[in-house]
Amino acid sequence: MSDADAGTYVEAGEFRRDTNYITTRITADGRDGYPVEPGRYRLVAARACPWANRTLIVRRLLGLEPVLSLGLCGPTHDKLSWTFDLDPGEVDPVLGIHRLRDAYLARFPDYPRGITVPAVVDIPTGQVVTNDYAQITLDFSTEWTAYHRPGAPQLYPEPLRDHIDEINAEVFREVNNGVYRCGFAGAQDAYDAAYTRLFAALDRLTERLSTQRYLVGDTITEADVRLFTTLARFDPVYHGHFKTNRSKLSEMPVLWAYARDLFQTPGFGDTIDFGQIKEHYYVVHRDINPTGIIPAGPDLSNWLTPHHREELGGRPFGDGTPPPPPLPAEQVPAIP
Repeated sequence: MSDADAGTYVEAGEFRRDTNYITTRITADGRDGYPVEPGRYRLVAARACPWANRTLIVRRLLGLEPVLSLGLCGPTHDKLSWTFDLDPGEVDPVLGIHRLRDAYLARFPDYPRGITVPAVVDIPTGQVVTNDYAQITLDFSTEWTAYHRPGAPQLYPEPLRDHIDEINAEVFREVNNGVYRCGFAGAQDAYDAAYTRLFAALDRLTERLSTQRYLVGDTITEADVRLFTTLARFDPVYHGHFKTNRSKLSEMPVLWAYARDLFQTPGFGDTIDFGQIKEHYYVVHRDINPTGIIPAGPDLSNWLTPHHREELGGRPFGDGTPPPPPLPAEQVPAIP
């Protein structure tokens, strides 16, 4: 990617994320004009992106693969759009487009915001339905229940929703977005403040997870999915690239064990492609890494070491069961 094609990410002062997304929802009753229908929609994601990674995990855990197809963009993109670089001819075989931007413009010809993943596209019209990543996974859990696999876990159980929402709000504000607040800070004081906030939040999470296996209750929930995708990227990219370097994840024993526990749980680690993750951040963010050089390290084999979190109890899938192995076309490279 040339510098001319790259976007700009560092902001003067503090980084502020645009959180205005397409809020149309796909629901069981179709109240927004898009009813849940098997085969009608295509989830467009990228393994590099932590926000999209959530949808890959939840789709796997709930067993929605037979009813919701998956289009995967490549790990890099230019300032215009994510692109389907991994497909033959660099064209998505179902949507027939090279740029995800085309699906956005098909519905909103003057779409003024960034072209983001994940996005759900209506296959018959080729139009984007939603890119509201936080709502997409909640709707997978609550609106697509007729198509959940037998044994699908309860990721957003009604009795715990208020608690999950509370944890999710803090994790988004301080951790998911906190690493970006560090990485995209354009002034020393903004970076210093972001760094302090991030590690204060990680310390609070350490305290919480030192006595319980999962964030809310004794099973995996939506809250764990949202924290995991940031932790999985911490040592490969955030620690160096985003300067979140008080300590590596692997030097924070509680969070490191928690992350490995999830990584080794079917549906989590089998959605992670560390190669694509590193390529995305180090190549796309040329205003942070002008050379585009991708670091060789770190050693990732330690993700497979024992974590001993089962000693805290808990049942990963509650009364449910693990998902089956990924579809052959959706497998990720094994850790060397």
